[in-house]
Amino acid sequence: MSTADLVEYPMAGSRGRLLIVDDERAQRELISSIMKSEGYDVLTARDGLDALNRLVEPLPNVIISDLNMPRMSGFEFLAVVRQNFPHLSVIAMSGEFEGTELPTGVLADAYLPKGGYTFDQLRTTIRKLASAPPRRPRSAAVGIARA
Repeated sequence: MSTADLVEYPMAGSRGRLLIVDDERAQRELISSIMKSEGYDVLTARDGLDALNRLVEPLPNVIISDLNMPRMSGFEFLAVVRQNFPHLSVIAMSGEFEGTELPTGVLADAYLPKGGYTFDQLRTTIRKLASAPPRRPRSAAVGIARA
């Protein structure tokens, strides 16, 4: 794994910390660049396994994860996150679901269809989730849902 696959942008006076998980490098870099310019610290990972290794202190305020990735899919990754870090907010992304509603069985707080959202929608969703993290019990039973 190269350092380009896992990039951290430390910033003084940050609005918060984001973790962007996507197997498409261009997608990771685009969202990272935009959110860095908005004042966020940004971590990236190329799949769910890499993302699990990035979940260290300080934890991200919001995770943005693709659902279909090699090695560990977003479905599997989000199930682990929900079980072990229920206080973390998550935005799921995919090009395989129609509409803008959270697909059934996806363990996320929001959903944005790849290619079907604006960066204003992304910013707004991140701000909303970062300002009011979910309150879920740590021991909630979670299953892995797949489309």
